[in-house]
Amino acid sequence: MIIPAIDLIDGQVVRLYQGDYDQKTAYQKDPVDVVHHYADEGAEWLHIVDLTGAKDPSKRQLALIKRMVDTKRMQFQAGGGIRSEEEVAQLLELGVSRVVIGSLAAKQPELVAGWLKKYGGEKIVLALDVNINDKGERMIATHGWQEDSGVKLETLLNQLLESGAKHVLCTDISRDGTLQGSNVEMYKEVSAQFPSVQWQASGGIGGLGDIDALKPTGASGVILGRALLEGKFELSEAITCWQDA
Repeated sequence: MIIPAIDLIDGQVVRLYQGDYDQKTAYQKDPVDVVHHYADEGAEWLHIVDLTGAKDPSKRQLALIKRMVDTKRMQFQAGGGIRSEEEVAQLLELGVSRVVIGSLAAKQPELVAGWLKKYGGEKIVLALDVNINDKGERMIATHGWQEDSGVKLETLLNQLLESGAKHVLCTDISRDGTLQGSNVEMYKEVSAQFPSVQWQASGGIGGLGDIDALKPTGASGVILGRALLEGKFELSEAITCWQDA
């Protein structure tokens, strides 16, 4: 499945390069209009990152997210610095189908394991962003990619799968926002190692060929951000590409 992504700061559609707030590109697009446009193009899901809420949970853009969800044009997964069960519950109450949990999964896996057991694996997406070190180890980064958690992707997943984890959005940080292609080998390896996981590939998609390259990896979904906003191709083209055997 092709999943378009939208990043939001103070009600504005933006993209960050390599997760850096100082390298921000703003787009003159109304978020609700973007929902309708992507739905018209055939999207069934939208990935929302609340970057304002990630910096300050008290400023989470709940009213805007609710307006987007209330269109009922598709299903939504949303997150951005989720730190508490209250925030998980708030988003689910708004009608978000899945809450995206990032850094907290590496920092407090027991807490997130409890949420997985309480709400179920279908309600939570683990957003595990990795830096690949000199040894080839996939180390999870936290705090907007600024810190190395010291936790390996595989170690954390083995722990959280026992609690019912099903959906994992995995990003090779070195590829994000580059339009230089995804880490195809990584998705092949993790899909083979964890076949029960619905993997969402994220980062680096610059053309339809990059989507095509992911089809044999075992990934169940592809997140598209900058490439769509900059018109590298149409969402409908991406969906057709992914569906073509």
